[in-house]
Amino acid sequence: MEGAATGDRAAAVPARMTTVSRHYFGGGASKSDHDLRVDIIENIEEDYGMFVWPCSIILAEYVWQQRSRFTGCKVVELGAGTSLPGLVAAKVGADVTLTDIAHNTEVLNNIRKICALNNASCIVSGLTWGDWDEPIFDLHPNIILGADVLYDSANFDDLFATVTFLLENSPGAVFITAYHNRSGHHLIEFLMVKWGLKCLKLLDGFSFLPSCKAASLQGNIQLVEIALDKEKHN
Repeated sequence: MEGAATGDRAAAVPARMTTVSRHYFGGGASKSDHDLRVDIIENIEEDYGMFVWPCSIILAEYVWQQRSRFTGCKVVELGAGTSLPGLVAAKVGADVTLTDIAHNTEVLNNIRKICALNNASCIVSGLTWGDWDEPIFDLHPNIILGADVLYDSANFDDLFATVTFLLENSPGAVFITAYHNRSGHHLIEFLMVKWGLKCLKLLDGFSFLPSCKAASLQGNIQLVEIALDKEKHN
């Protein structure tokens, strides 16, 4: 379980194989020295949408460090799972909508519990990539977040179709995602060109991570900011 990388484990929540991980931001990013704490309900018996992955920790830290960008803006997190980055955004003053696969009611209900646990006023909505249901037309985010959403290459086109629609629906918006470079950045570059997107910034995920968090995480993790390539959308 990666949640221990950012803090201690609180007492188990009374549910099957469920625990609460505590994640610290600011100061020394530790239990005794921090500016923000976010508690995440995780279920280690369930699928990947029910626990915290390293990409989520890295993206959440990036949101914290870039918090002045998020205050007062509209944020949508795609494939939110346990929603750590989106919750940090909410805590620093963003208007946040947390989304995950529409039919995955267990994950969506867990997100609602996590929001309640952290006294975070977020909208929780089902949103399946590549589906054009009514809720997606009401979303006009300034920033789109996605932690480890570039996981299964079979879903990449649906993800990029959804991201492109949201960017077109929200002039000036950006998509910020952290991902394991397991599929190769060249594939992601190809898809950005295919969907008329461009890279604004590409970072090593560990380049800005506090050492106390980096020590417990592994992998080749990239963080990228993506926007519409206006020349291709004129």
